[in-house]
Formats: sequence, structure tokens, C-alpha cells
Amino acid sequence: MIKIAASAEENRPAPVQPEPVIILGSGLAGYTVARELRKLNAETPILIVTRDGGEFYSKPALSNAFQTGRLPDQLVTSSAEQMAAQLQAQIKTRTSIERIDTAAQTITIDGRPQRYSSLVLALGADARRPALQGDGVDAIVTVNDLEDYRHFRQQIGIDSRIAILGAGLIGCEFANDLRHAGHDVCVVDRATWPLSRLLPSEAGDAMASALQSIGVSLELGNAPVAVQRHGAGFQLQMADGRVLEVDYVLCAIGLEPRVELARAAGIKVSNGIVTDAWLRASANNVYALGDCAQVHDLVLPYVMPIMLQARALAQTLAGQPTAVAYPAMPVTIKTSVLPTVVASPMDAEGLWSTKLAGHCDKGIANVRSTYHDEQNRMRGFVLMGAAIQEKAELLKTLPDWR
Repeated sequence: MIKIAASAEENRPAPVQPEPVIILGSGLAGYTVARELRKLNAETPILIVTRDGGEFYSKPALSNAFQTGRLPDQLVTSSAEQMAAQLQAQIKTRTSIERIDTAAQTITIDGRPQRYSSLVLALGADARRPALQGDGVDAIVTVNDLEDYRHFRQQIGIDSRIAILGAGLIGCEFANDLRHAGHDVCVVDRATWPLSRLLPSEAGDAMASALQSIGVSLELGNAPVAVQRHGAGFQLQMADGRVLEVDYVLCAIGLEPRVELARAAGIKVSNGIVTDAWLRASANNVYALGDCAQVHDLVLPYVMPIMLQARALAQTLAGQPTAVAYPAMPVTIKTSVLPTVVASPMDAEGLWSTKLAGHCDKGIANVRSTYHDEQNRMRGFVLMGAAIQEKAELLKTLPDWR
């Protein structure tokens, strides 16, 4: 028998595949990190693990989709399969992470460990639920993702009576949206004006008037204490003893960062997963961003800071350590009855000054509020109605946040 010698190529061991960058979460934060990293590095394997379907959609659009007539599926711009192709990444959908082992640099999925070179926690946040009494508490609705929105839309049908708990950004946007869709809406909040954490009282009063002008009822300076089932609907019992008869209760009182997976792994958490300016968590090669992360001692669940965090982190993952820096970051409140832009003041003692600059339709005031520090330097602003056209000019005068 004649033996044929193996070539050098055949004897050469197969190249060792590098461990992937693993991203936990397929929201704006997770997908933007992956997209920005791909721009810088086409070779590094990326594995994205998500507990939902992995569709890419605009989460802020959930609170104004009724008015624009968009169905849940119309909010989706790319499927998980399309995202995997765009990002040249592996995406595992409907998958939960059992544990993180930071010493071994592994995550456990379906009982099996998977090593990572870097781990990115883009876990998002859960909707807060109120601590109320009554047998209707379990039926309180929250809308925090596409599946929540799909279920909520199917539930409420047409011409429903809906109580919204919380007059913050999401509560006001949903009130505006649902009222324009024909529902009977009442907003409940213990604060005495809407958007009390973002707006001075004069601007808050203008928002209250605008919402009332389209038929939204406001129960401000009051608080719910119990939700009781009553026939096919509910009775919302208020602190002052009054009772609101409604068909549904929608809770919009804020978000709770998802930190339990990190905490169980011994990663430092506080209000969110604690990171430094480079988005580094307390464990080696672990990073966090987005709604779950506490960066510069702040949890900022808004689009602009998430985008800035993702771009900085992608640079770091590509080998160029980059700290996230925040310019002045205005937030747009999508209340079509009174469009509003807020650039919140940071780290400054000062005062608000508000001017009513004419009126919109139905007598709703255009508002310009500015916040000046003790040296009379402008550090923030609120623009409402036609005044939002001044945004670009006013932004030029604001200092960076960090």
C-alpha cells in the first residue's frame, strides 16, 4: 500500500475562534452597541441574547401609536432574522440567562455555559407597579414593550374608560394618545401639576390646560389607594374618599432597572447597575448601559443618552477606551395637543422664569421657561407649543452635562 503524506495545510490545527462579545438585551441599547461595534470591527463574533422576540422597533412610539393609527406589527422595522443579517451576529430569542459567572467569564443558557470576551448588560427596565389594595390590583395594565402594547390594544377596544396612574412623561403621552383615539381618559397623580419632575408649575399648568382642552380629566393632588373589581370594570378608590368608575387602569409611574441578574453575579448595583464613565461595571470585562445602568450616578432612560452610551462603548469594545460624555440633552414630550421640549438643568442651584408667548388653537398657551443659576447663566429650558422652534438656538447656550 502506498501512503500519501499529509500536506502541511492538512496538519495545521484549525484556528481558534475568539470568544464572542455577548450582549444581553435587544432593545435600543443592545442593538445600537452591536451596530456601532460592527462599524468599527467586522470580525469580532457577536451573540445577542434576548428574552423577547428580538424585533427592532421604537419603544417611544408605543405611547403615541393609537393617534397615528399604527398597529403593533407596523411599529416593527426589522425582525430578529433581519437584525442578525444586518449585524452579522447570532441572536438567540425567547431565551433567559440563568446566571453570570464573572470569574469564569461565562453566562449559562439552557444549563450550558457560554464564554464571553466582553459582556454587555443592556437588560432594560420593568414598569413599576403601584402598592395598592383591592382585588383588582392584578389587572392593572403596564405598557413597557411591544407585546404589552399588543395586548393592551386588544383589551381596550373602542370608547373605553381608562384611568392612567401617573402624570409623568409616559402618562401624559398616553393620555394625549388615547383621548385622540376616542377613549375617556382620566389621569391621576399626587403631584399638583403634570410632569412635575420636568416642568416648573407654570409650564405644568399649561400642559394641564392643554390636556383638559381635548377632554382629558385630571385628578391631581390626589392618590389612588385601592382598585376593586366592579362588574366588567373597576372602581378606583381615591385618598379623598371618592371613587372613579373605569374599564381599565393603566399604570405609568416609572421604571425599575433590571438589576437582579447582575446582583446575583456579585456585580455592584444601586439605583441601576453601577458603572464608571467608560460603562465598566464592577466585574472585569462586564459593561452596562441603557435603562438598567447607573452612569455618572444617573439612570437616564431616554433615547439620546442611550445612543451616546452605545457609541462610546462600541469604541471601547473595539480597543479604544472611550468615556461617555453628555452634552445638553433635550427630551421631546410627544403630546400633540401641546408639543413640549425639556432640557433639564443639572447640578445647578437656580430659578425658573416663565413667559407665556401668545396662544395656540383652543387658547392653549405657547410657553418659554428658562432656568438660570445664581450667576444668571441659563442651565435649562422648557419650550411648549410654537416656542419649540427656539430649541436649536437655546441649546447653543447650555453647558454640557458631563
